[in-house]
Amino acid sequence: MTTTDCAGKPGVKPVLPELLAPAGSLDKLKIAVHYGADAVYLSGGPYSLRSRAALSSEELAAGVAYAHRHGVKAYATVNILAHNRDLNGLPEHLDLLRQTRVDAIIVADPGVFSLARRLAPEMPIHLSTQANVTNLESARFWQAQGVRRLNLARELGLSEISEIRRAVGLELEIFVHGALCVSYSGRCALSLYLNGRDANLGQCTHPCRYRYALMEERRPGQYFPVEEDARGAYIFNSKDLCLLHRLPDLIAAGADSIKIEGRMKSAYYVGATVRLYRTALDIISRRLDQEGAEALAALSLPSAFAEELTKIGSRGYTENFLHHPPGAEDMQHQGSDYQPTHVPAGIIRRAGNPPLVEARSSILLGDGLEYLARDLKNARAVVTGMTNADGEAILRANPGALIQLATDPPLNEVAEFGLLRKEPPSTDAPEARLAGGTQNA
Repeated sequence: MTTTDCAGKPGVKPVLPELLAPAGSLDKLKIAVHYGADAVYLSGGPYSLRSRAALSSEELAAGVAYAHRHGVKAYATVNILAHNRDLNGLPEHLDLLRQTRVDAIIVADPGVFSLARRLAPEMPIHLSTQANVTNLESARFWQAQGVRRLNLARELGLSEISEIRRAVGLELEIFVHGALCVSYSGRCALSLYLNGRDANLGQCTHPCRYRYALMEERRPGQYFPVEEDARGAYIFNSKDLCLLHRLPDLIAAGADSIKIEGRMKSAYYVGATVRLYRTALDIISRRLDQEGAEALAALSLPSAFAEELTKIGSRGYTENFLHHPPGAEDMQHQGSDYQPTHVPAGIIRRAGNPPLVEARSSILLGDGLEYLARDLKNARAVVTGMTNADGEAILRANPGALIQLATDPPLNEVAEFGLLRKEPPSTDAPEARLAGGTQNA
């Protein structure tokens, strides 16, 4: 049963939405589960719009089984916009997904949808945002076809989401965080045109993040209105979506699932972002238990959430179409890079005293670390000792090294797949001084 629109209905407690996280690798899946995802989306084979984040058949089966053991659902993306040649092998892939026991498949193409209904009728189907559902009649159409869930187009405002909620009994899924395309819900031909790689077949080269310069030499005095700096102009580069502070509005509107973009992003991004939204949903849930639906209208998140957003990094944030169409202020013209205040330091591979850590950036004696607990209560500690896999004391651990990590105070409350981070080193930091010839892990 799906939620209903609870706006304007005092005393009716909304249902908390599912938190849906990206799983671009088996490691990212496990980190998302650790930090509180209710469901993950993943892919295997060439039928996903993130072909470079595809899991092998063995990883896919292992990932789904791991999710299910922890009470988490797993959805498989089969959301390319297929040509005839792309249908070859699709029946076998659908059979693999059926055997793997995924909880649903995510589809955009009507032809793929038709094949899936015919060949795997028992598998629930979620409609991808690539299908561009922007109105209630489209929603009714797909409901009549037997779709279980709609991932609505990113171009919808809050009032439009509420109207669709009232029109259909389907589950509604809303993107709340991550990269945005300057195209209609991701249907973009720019990558194919410039680089010969089709974004609609999972091969996007992200040319919207490139630096551009525009000149029309035979029309002096006629200028394209772009903002630029000495490096050029990033005229297609959108800020990142962030609806963290609009979760109460989305819950009141009847969202069944809130979705985080980022299968191609780092394990640190996945864990830190899932943790942030999980904590926000838990706070909202407690307020709803105490005060009911009336609490949603006045609910705001503590300032710690804004601080955490800066530590994750972004291209700047926008709420996109939620309250009004985006304008120039929702674009990032100064560059395409993420600007986090912190960087990933390591992943806990085994809890203990000391814990076993896989370094994700260089770790040196004296480094200050933060352990990311589930509830935003970060544990801070200083590195006082490290030993490598041979039991040898080391001064520096390089990315990929497995180390036993001693800290002050000890990190006694860590858990497997928990994350460590640190501030980036400055030029006068120990890392710069040791760069020439220290012992490596």
